[in-house]
Amino acid sequence: MPRVIHFEIHADDPERAMRFYRSVFGWDFIPIKNMPVDYWVIKTGESEQPGIDGGLMRRLTPLDGAAVTAFICTVAVTDLDQYLMKVASSGGQRTVNKLAIRGIGWLAYCKDTEGNLFGMLQADAAAK
Repeated sequence: MPRVIHFEIHADDPERAMRFYRSVFGWDFIPIKNMPVDYWVIKTGESEQPGIDGGLMRRLTPLDGAAVTAFICTVAVTDLDQYLMKVASSGGQRTVNKLAIRGIGWLAYCKDTEGNLFGMLQADAAAK
C-alpha cells in the first residue's frame, strides 16, 4: 500500500520557517545546492526512528489569503500542551484546540509562520 515517504513545506521566508521548526521540534535543515529553487532537506530525527524526513522550499507563488489546501502532516509529540506553548512562543498559532481521539491520543492543529497547517499528536490510549 502506498505510504507517505516525504513531506514538503513551502515558505515565503525560508529562514523564518526554519527558525520556527528548529525552535518547536529541533529539526535540522540541510541546504541542497544546484537546485532550480532554494531548497533544504529537513531531518526530523534519527534514521532508526519511525518517521519521515522532508523538504523546505521558497514558495513559488504568493499566498493569496485563500484557505490552506495541502496534505496535513502530523507530528508525534510527548507533551501536547508543552508543544502548543512552543508553537505560540515561536510565532505560530493554534487553529484547532486540543481534542481527544478516543483510544489514540490528543490532537491539535496549528499554523506555522508561513501559514502552513500541521497537526501534533500526543499518544494516549486512555484519551476519550
